[in-house]
Amino acid sequence: MTMVIWHLTPDTPRFPFFVSAGQNVNLQVGTWPIEAGQRIWIDYRVEHPDRTEDAGHVEGTWNVNRKANSYWFLNFGTFADGDRVEYRLRGSSPAGASDGGTFSFLVAPKIHLAILWHQHQPVYKDLQAKRPQGSYRFPWVRLHAIRDYYAMAALLEQHPEVHLTINLTPVLLQQLEDYAERGATDRALELTLTPAARLSAAQREELLATFYEAEWHTQIFPWPRYRALFEQRQNSRSFTVQDLADLQMWFNLSWFGPEFQEGPVALPDGEVASVASFVTQGSEYSSDQIAQMVGEQLKIMRNVVAIHRRLQDRGQIEISTTPFYHPILPLLVDTDQATIDREGATHPRRFHRPEDAKAQVQQAVTFYEERFGHPPAGMWPAEGAVGQSVVSLFAEAGLHWIATDRGVLERSGRYGYNIQDPNVLCRAYRAEDEAGRAVAIFFRDTVLSDKIGFHYQYNSDPRQVAEEFVREVKVRFAWQVKDPPNRIVSVILDGENAWGAYPHQARPFLHALYTALAADPEIRTVTFREYLEGRAARRVPPHPLPELTKVHELFRASWIDESGSKPGNDLGTWIGEAEENQAWDLLRETRDLVDRVKANPERHRKAFDALYAAEGSDWFWWFGEDQASDSDAEFDDLFRDHLKTVYRAIGRNPPVTLDQSIVPHTLIWTFVRPLTSIRPEDRLTIRTNCPGRVSWRTEPDDQWRTLEMIPAGGVMAAIHRYGVTLGPFAPATRQIEFRFQCAHPACCGTDPCCRFELRRIEVTGAQAPRGRSGRSGGRARQSASTAEWPVSKVLEKNSERQPVPQDEQQREQATGTAAMAGLNAFVREHRVCWEVLPELLPVSETQPLQIGFNLELYGAHAHGTEPPRPGCGQCRTILGHLREIAEWILPKAGRPSRYDLSVSDNVILYDPVRRNRSEDGHDQDSPSSPTGCPSGCLRSLLPP
Repeated sequence: MTMVIWHLTPDTPRFPFFVSAGQNVNLQVGTWPIEAGQRIWIDYRVEHPDRTEDAGHVEGTWNVNRKANSYWFLNFGTFADGDRVEYRLRGSSPAGASDGGTFSFLVAPKIHLAILWHQHQPVYKDLQAKRPQGSYRFPWVRLHAIRDYYAMAALLEQHPEVHLTINLTPVLLQQLEDYAERGATDRALELTLTPAARLSAAQREELLATFYEAEWHTQIFPWPRYRALFEQRQNSRSFTVQDLADLQMWFNLSWFGPEFQEGPVALPDGEVASVASFVTQGSEYSSDQIAQMVGEQLKIMRNVVAIHRRLQDRGQIEISTTPFYHPILPLLVDTDQATIDREGATHPRRFHRPEDAKAQVQQAVTFYEERFGHPPAGMWPAEGAVGQSVVSLFAEAGLHWIATDRGVLERSGRYGYNIQDPNVLCRAYRAEDEAGRAVAIFFRDTVLSDKIGFHYQYNSDPRQVAEEFVREVKVRFAWQVKDPPNRIVSVILDGENAWGAYPHQARPFLHALYTALAADPEIRTVTFREYLEGRAARRVPPHPLPELTKVHELFRASWIDESGSKPGNDLGTWIGEAEENQAWDLLRETRDLVDRVKANPERHRKAFDALYAAEGSDWFWWFGEDQASDSDAEFDDLFRDHLKTVYRAIGRNPPVTLDQSIVPHTLIWTFVRPLTSIRPEDRLTIRTNCPGRVSWRTEPDDQWRTLEMIPAGGVMAAIHRYGVTLGPFAPATRQIEFRFQCAHPACCGTDPCCRFELRRIEVTGAQAPRGRSGRSGGRARQSASTAEWPVSKVLEKNSERQPVPQDEQQREQATGTAAMAGLNAFVREHRVCWEVLPELLPVSETQPLQIGFNLELYGAHAHGTEPPRPGCGQCRTILGHLREIAEWILPKAGRPSRYDLSVSDNVILYDPVRRNRSEDGHDQDSPSSPTGCPSGCLRSLLPP
């Protein structure tokens, strides 16, 4: 009987099915029937990319018999990238020869990887400044240029096999040109260039307060002199003129890239830049040397565009762009359509300016073409903010591609897309408007992007994390996709702010990453344009726009899910909170005036430049509670100053509303700008450059509380900062004491941030403590000093205190007394503990509940070592009483009733503000159960 041969069936696979360079190919083959004297083999032919050919022959090895079948193994290879291999399967038996068919494969990577580094800074310039010197309020454009913008492109020259995209925003390039070509300076640069002996008292204090703006563990502590100056300031010791000069030098030196700190670097224009001699000197710098150091900065800034242009002309990088002033395009088109889903968020009065959105896109394209000689192929929309309503803006501008986050894809279409499936995520899509105009759209993988941006910096072994990154690309994507030549995974993130927290400014990590990517045959790095157009020399096939899968109903969202909102990417980071909406209202009023006076960009260029600058996303990022920085007030000032410039440019006086701050008063304590006193009504923010915990109390005899430091500013932060906000405080508070415990992985225990020293801040204007009535049993949750004011932490901005009318006080006090009487009866009946402080309920005209405070009411009973349980009758009854008390209190604050529930040890926390977003007891992102809640969650107890 003639032998039957089969291959590439479920029981006879080829491994790997998709073959990459350097891999052995293992074939399994089946035959029937089982018979002595059988053999199988393959004859194969290899066509190389240069059209030369090789051939070979491999005999099969019998492996096992199963039922009536025999199974054989064959192994051959390895092959080079681009080889096309064809093999013919044959066999023989006593009955004669058999043919198993011909098979083939192309040796190629299993996934394309597109990395995009996004480089951006908002307009820090005072647009009303009469001269360029000192016109910039912040130094971040200059400092990132000497550390990141030049080097992020230049170090790629050492890895020619790695291709990627760098996004340079027009507003960033415009500011770089201001420094390099028009003599612009910033306040910090003016302080640097002023001889230390000629600094005024105010300038000395500003220098001492701001010239430690750097990552402590990677930019300050590694340099002995800079570290000594940091400790000198921290310990409030006086500074000599020479100390000040050394601080001027070291603040700047710490921001240079390591390549400039270690030796000379040849620049594209023929200049050579280096500060190695100043680093070696260490101290005792003169004013002339400081000026020379600044000259090295200018050399670097003049070459940022040149190094990018050189690499793009070689085809190694693609330079993409962003709408000119980095606006959130869907919000410019229509704020009424903004995706916001945070509890209490509202839309401002409608801002509807699609013409401004179009202008921002078109100006970016024009600006790019003037500098690089051709239009851009692609655009990273500011913050990855897209939507169906803005697709036409990109297509009309001639752009070929845009990109955003996978969370947008997940919410697009009628039913959403399954982004957990690599075959859904790892592809380019076609976004199409109603007229059929289209652009390609890529969706980044959030996990890989965030690992580089937020996690890898804490691992001291750069090779290890680089290998981890490559391994994850392969395990999650390369080995899962079904059509490797047409699959691409996108990694997109900030290309400037992450690196300061890495050892040696991330140079070892980036070199290790690029080396690993270049060496791995299963991954091919590409630019987005390269992937779409194809590149025969690198064996990248083209992916024409008409052949891409259409994405339906592109969702209005950005790369981020607003903190405190429902799960899912949205636009709430820039709209919906009171501060954000106030800013949108001011912007709308200004824009409407521009229309009323019939101004236009041709005749009123300065007005429109300032208007478009105010439309940038950066100001709205910092407004509200979802993001914070040390400079919220300065960003607030800059935003309103841009609007004032619009008024003046069209011949109008700015309204008084633009003189009123949007951001409320907050006092910030730092190691180099410590506070000695505050008032009870102040909010106190303790800010550090390291993660960790703050333990604090308000009187020496009070119990200590511990709070985790919260990251401030997210990816927009120029420096990694962390903070906690306390207050306002009880009127009787006289003193605040706190200690900071550093949790930075690089902390050695002896660094200045690691000493756990006790700090004290006096509270001025404090009232004498009032008498207190007795309180029922249970463990103390509030201490004597803070218990005078039922505040846990501030969740919203302060507002004026509104006294409660006397008749309402008496009527509602009776209601509250009845509620607490019921709770007391329950306590006696069930022997449970409780902790509501009846004497502290805000019925006094001197202590009304202030809007923005978070009132916490506690109740608990013993569950042994177990957390409170859903369905527990005693818990439910306690919550009912707490609800009665909260309903009595909340109307005095002018707030809607909102309830939250969280679990901490054996305590039920009833929080009438946050609702459903408790860190302790209701984690909607928890994978521990099908409902997304941990096992101890008391969501079922929430009042309706």
